[in-house]
Amino acid sequence: MGEKITGAQSLVYALESAGVKDIFGIPGGAILPLYDPLFDSKIRHILVRHEQGAGHAAEGYAVASGGVGVCMATSGPGATNLVTALADANMDSVPVVAITGQVPSSSIGTDAFQEADIRGITMPVTKHNFLVTNPDEIPRAVAEAFHLASTGRPGPVLVDVSKDALQGATEFTWPVQLDLPGYHPVTKPHSKQVREAAKLILSSRQPVLYVGGGVIRANAAPALRRLADLTGIPVVTTLMARGAFPDSHPSHLGMPGMHGTVAAVGALQQSDLLITLGARFDDRVTGKLSTFAPNAAVIHADIDPAEIGKNRAVDVPIVGDLAEILPELVTAIEAEQATGAVGDYEGWWRTLNRLRETYPLGYQTWDDGTLAPQYVIERLGKIVGPEALYVAGVGQHQMWAAQFIDYEQPNTWLNSGGLGTMGYAVPAAMGAKVARPDKTVWAVDGDGCFQMTNQELVTASVNDIPIKVALINNGNLGMVRQWQTLFYNERYSNTNLHSFRVPDFVKLAEAYGCYGLRAESPEQVDAVIEKAMAIDDAPVVIDFVVHKDAMVWPMVAAGTSNDDIMVAREMAPDWSGEDD
Repeated sequence: MGEKITGAQSLVYALESAGVKDIFGIPGGAILPLYDPLFDSKIRHILVRHEQGAGHAAEGYAVASGGVGVCMATSGPGATNLVTALADANMDSVPVVAITGQVPSSSIGTDAFQEADIRGITMPVTKHNFLVTNPDEIPRAVAEAFHLASTGRPGPVLVDVSKDALQGATEFTWPVQLDLPGYHPVTKPHSKQVREAAKLILSSRQPVLYVGGGVIRANAAPALRRLADLTGIPVVTTLMARGAFPDSHPSHLGMPGMHGTVAAVGALQQSDLLITLGARFDDRVTGKLSTFAPNAAVIHADIDPAEIGKNRAVDVPIVGDLAEILPELVTAIEAEQATGAVGDYEGWWRTLNRLRETYPLGYQTWDDGTLAPQYVIERLGKIVGPEALYVAGVGQHQMWAAQFIDYEQPNTWLNSGGLGTMGYAVPAAMGAKVARPDKTVWAVDGDGCFQMTNQELVTASVNDIPIKVALINNGNLGMVRQWQTLFYNERYSNTNLHSFRVPDFVKLAEAYGCYGLRAESPEQVDAVIEKAMAIDDAPVVIDFVVHKDAMVWPMVAAGTSNDDIMVAREMAPDWSGEDD
């Protein structure tokens, strides 16, 4: 017989055995027994100011580290405050394990104090979840949670542990034999399908590599680069895939979608073959689905079989891990090329280069000397460089950060893509900085998003986590205001956030133990970014006061066809123009 310990001690041992170094959380009644043995553990627990912050920090940590992020909360409201972050991680395939306390098992179902059925609540937004009421089952649940979160298509897993299971006596055993009979993610692709794909690629005239976030999650960026260099096929990277392929590469057409480049959107629309890698035909990319890439055959490679054929019929489905699929596809294409089959894309590139030259990304500047937000973000990217991590909130500033910063490597761009969660940036940046203390981490946030989770700056300052925040402050919910300008006759219903300097973000930053800086004109931008870069002993917030009428262009209005992309308020580009 082994030594008798509490379930809580067993849970701490399990987390240590799973390799956990850092946890973001807040204690409370039901989880309190766990916090006692945690006090003696080598695991660093970072006390956040709101559980949603813990969840987003775990997401940022997971993406930046390439591992699993861990958050912790008590029962009832503690657990429900994690739901948004879990839904976010689920949509963007981020590996997170959430540990929550639950009321004693004898009280479950009685509406006990701080009781919520968090297993039922989170079932639709987690990859899997557990309710543990027997202390002996704690190590197995933890081991399975980490395995499920990090394998196959990654995602969030919740482990809810009743208070009596934490307090009960048990023995600890590790490693745990995993017994998951229904869970066998396919990683190796079917080689016949890969050969079919290679033939189709070399016989197409207007192919596009449509690259999604799955390439980054699979650590398959180097293999993607080999494929693109071998074939010379144009590449588009979705919002979740920025950095999967270098922006500086001549084959890169940029980001497709609602606010994508005209060249990227046009390439998809006119393509005769979509080579879809770890992307899911999201509505923000396809526009009106029935009009998307009407003449294209589809190769769809993804680790999640549920994604294949979900939105678009597929000609060559490939289920597997892109880290295994792409090298096999390169080999298959080389074998085809050895027989004399070579893709001819010269005419295709002429068309695409004309689009790229005619419709480059640009923005309006303002004669009255006010700041264009795009200029701020462009200068940030140039001064800070591609080695830093950039973490965006949601809205206009997110799109500008995706458009005007050059990304050269994977996992340097973090954002809330699928769920579009305002408030993601500050806590996710904090988590990323904990995972990668050697990296400069910038949160690019809007004043709307920032006011949802800025209390985590306190967490960052008291725990010596020196993130930097570029606050794009236009005094409005900018993206919603843009829609009101375009589609609601400039009736600005409830999008104005504050009168002049309420709050004063410089004072707010200082109250939180951070440095507060401000820039209000183009001449001040470089100096204030350089000043922020020179500070490394506390977080820095720069209040960039920008023009409220700046717009994100190009734009495909929701529900319309990508063919109707607007490059300015009234103008749709002409795909059809013949080459000179």
